[in-house]
Amino acid sequence: MDTAPAPQASSRLLADLTPSTAVAGAVAMLTGYTSSLILIFQAGKAAGLSDGQISSWIWALSIGMAVCSIGLSLRYRTPVTVAWSTPGAALLITSLGQVPYPEAIGAFITCAALITLCGLTGTFEKLVKRIPVSLACALLAGILFRIGSEMFIAAQQRLGLVLGMFLTYLLVKRATPRYAVLAALLVGSGLAGATGLLNFTGFALAVAWPQWTTPAFSLSATISIGIPLFVVAMASQNMPGMAVLRADGYTVPASPLVTVTGIASLLLAPFGAHGVNLAAISAAICTGPHAHEQPAKRYTAALVYGGLCALAGIFGATLAGLFAALPQALVLSIAALALFGSISNGLTQAMAQPDEREAALVTFMVTASGMTLFTVGSAFWGIIAGLVALAIAKKG
Repeated sequence: MDTAPAPQASSRLLADLTPSTAVAGAVAMLTGYTSSLILIFQAGKAAGLSDGQISSWIWALSIGMAVCSIGLSLRYRTPVTVAWSTPGAALLITSLGQVPYPEAIGAFITCAALITLCGLTGTFEKLVKRIPVSLACALLAGILFRIGSEMFIAAQQRLGLVLGMFLTYLLVKRATPRYAVLAALLVGSGLAGATGLLNFTGFALAVAWPQWTTPAFSLSATISIGIPLFVVAMASQNMPGMAVLRADGYTVPASPLVTVTGIASLLLAPFGAHGVNLAAISAAICTGPHAHEQPAKRYTAALVYGGLCALAGIFGATLAGLFAALPQALVLSIAALALFGSISNGLTQAMAQPDEREAALVTFMVTASGMTLFTVGSAFWGIIAGLVALAIAKKG
């Protein structure tokens, strides 16, 4: 644990913070919110929630993400990023309206309690340690591959914008790799503005206020919301999140991270938070080489990410208008470019062991497919398929 005096710690933090880490944190936050914020609005509207309740939901998630990301990153000097459960938000689109809202809040609490229990008992730590590094890296590469490839699909509609950003990234990377993503972001923003793709007409500044909902508990809400949320949070968020950290060389213990996010989810559930968990895609942007060439300084990217999440929470009511102003092609492209290094490193390490190569390939392919079975996403099935393939290969 860092025992340096506060002034010394502050000066170290400022010295470690660079434009590249700041950009990585901003891109991570932008990617996380733009990719799934709409799911929360959809779920809230489908359940008949008021605008105030939806704003409180976003506030609670954002504050939880900010506090956990900043606190854990400073504690371990590791880029720990925490995000809401995107698969969980998708699940709630169909299930939230089936039970009274107070009972849904009770289900959120049940899910958070189960996650906290997994962290306190060390169950999750033991599970993570049993997964070979090659499969963890293949899992990471599979998760990120779908996001990275979206840039080239976006080129079908916005070829000039995407091509300009892509070429800028390649050219700047030859000279100064640290600023390649920043340069691509600036060029992309300039091109979007010049071609009239930026539209701020729907943007208005408004502060979000938390609204308390007294929880109620029911068996139906636990079965339809609480248990499924727990499964997708552990399988599609926490497990890939640890895989990201391990793949980039960070050996921070898993149990404290899961415990802290579980407790935060527990406290924020009455305000609408369906749960905050370890991030995967956003984490890879902060842990990868584009954030900083020195791994020990990448934690500052997570601090920037956390600070922006806090700002987003305070002004949660304005987020929809702000993100609607940015062309989707720009968001997808900058996220993809920021993930190139992590995808490359993941594939390289996944294929390093000849006797585990085929199992790693199976893990990568299943994860990258995006399949969903029994409401559980491809990340879980990818690691299961890889472990089965590895067990069969070694037995043979």
